[in-house]
Order: sequence, then C-alpha cells, then structure tokens
Amino acid sequence: MAAIDWTMRPPASVTASTHTVMVAAFEGWNDGGESATDALEHLWDQWGAQQVATIPPDEHVDFTITRPTLSVSDGVPGRIQWPHTQIGWCSPTPSMSIVLVRGPEPEFAWPKWSTTVLDAADELGVSTVITLGAMLSDVPHTRPAPVFGAAHDEHILDEVALPRSNYEGPVGIPSVLLEFAHSRGFEALGLWAAVPGYAAGVPSVKGALALLDVLERVLGADIDTTTGFAEAADEYTNYLDGIVGEDPDTSEYVANLEEAYDRADEMVLGSHTNLVVEVENFLRDQ
Repeated sequence: MAAIDWTMRPPASVTASTHTVMVAAFEGWNDGGESATDALEHLWDQWGAQQVATIPPDEHVDFTITRPTLSVSDGVPGRIQWPHTQIGWCSPTPSMSIVLVRGPEPEFAWPKWSTTVLDAADELGVSTVITLGAMLSDVPHTRPAPVFGAAHDEHILDEVALPRSNYEGPVGIPSVLLEFAHSRGFEALGLWAAVPGYAAGVPSVKGALALLDVLERVLGADIDTTTGFAEAADEYTNYLDGIVGEDPDTSEYVANLEEAYDRADEMVLGSHTNLVVEVENFLRDQ
C-alpha cells in the first residue's frame, strides 16, 4: 500500500503564494485532557479544512490497541472506520495556508511515519511545523492552563516569548515529529499545555483554549473561541468544583495548587516558567 493516499491537492498557485504552516495533534499519551486534539478539531471545523490525504494505518497501528470502529443500525453494520492519520488543508487568510494533521499516535515505525508526514508537508509547501500536546501536571483546574514552548532553535523560542519547557524522560510522537522536522530544515515549534493531573479523565477545555490562544498569537490568524468555549470552560470549572468539594483532602490539595500557581504568577514578568518547580516545592513543604 502507498505510504500516503492523496485525496486531492490544493491549487499550486495558492500554496506557492501563501505562507504555509502545519499544525499537528494526536490522540493518546501526549493528549492530557484531550486538550491538543480538541484544539486541532476546533481549527479543522472553524476554518473548514478539507481532507487532502491520509496515511494508511497498516504499518503504523496496532489494531488490538487502537481498534477500528463500527456503527450498527437496526442490525445493519456500516463501514468499518480505520484509525488512519488525516491531513487537511485550509486557508484562513489570503496570505496563509494551514495544513492540519490529526489521528491516533502510531504504535509502529515512528521514523517512517514522521518522514511520510513531512514528505506531505514538502508537497504542500509547508515552511513551519507546530505540534500540540498536553501534559498532566500539578496545576489547578480553577486557573488558566499554562502553555510551554519547545524548539531546537533558540530564535523561535525568543520570537514566541513563551515559558520554556524543562523535561527529561520518555517522549511521544509530537517530540519525534518535531525533531525530524528540524533536521529537514523546517521551522519547528512544540506547544504544550499543562492540565490538572487529578482530573485526567475529564476533557480539559481550558487546556484546549490556552493552546488556541497561543496559536492565534503565533500564527497571526483570528481563531474564534467565543462561541461555546467560554461556557464550556465555566462548565468544566463548576463540574470539577463539585467533585473536589466532596472530599476535604482533595479540596486542600487543590487549594495548595492554587496558592503555588498564584505565587508563580506573581514572579518576574508574570511568567509561568517556574510554575511546575514552584508547585513541587510548595507541596513538598506542606
């Protein structure tokens, strides 16, 4: 089977005359609170992205882990939906095209998969690759989600003016794709939202909203988050308030997180750079 199946190709005249950015997010380990994939889904819907290609799952997906899905209506099964990688294209401004990549994190052949995605990026005239992720962290659900940046080039981090990620440990496909993009000469930036680890099973609207706010600034393109997002963020906060309020120990834990968050927020330049360290130190002293 072909490494990539093209559905359609945007007009060459459009891709040649616009600045093209790839934005990618993946389900699974790198998607705490589903924030990254929810943010990308919002972009796909708002900007009316058209699917231009898919990467077949055969070489990259373990179907016993990421299973195909099926809908049966009145005893009649529909078509099986396979968990492939989707590549979409849209042009939110006359001077910018966006390539969106979504799907499950592949289980196999990450280098080959990353090469395939970046081959598609070359075909579509992409110059910049941005990956989205979300990590479960010691942050409270009652505050805006911090967003951290990661890039191999210092000047990119300087330009986006985000707190810089500090991490050592296992990585997921966003980090691998970022490294491959950098090695092939793309401008490459990773954006990571920190979402509450104690609410891992609840989709974090605030994490998605924080990623979209940063993307709007980085891309220089309007992203409307007023419709639905504000209400959903309030519902998210109220729902977790109710759960947390039922347990005194959890309430105290969240109050400690809030105090550490607010203390970090008052530091020089009001940045969240030291937020995680500050939270860890605060909790250790309790």
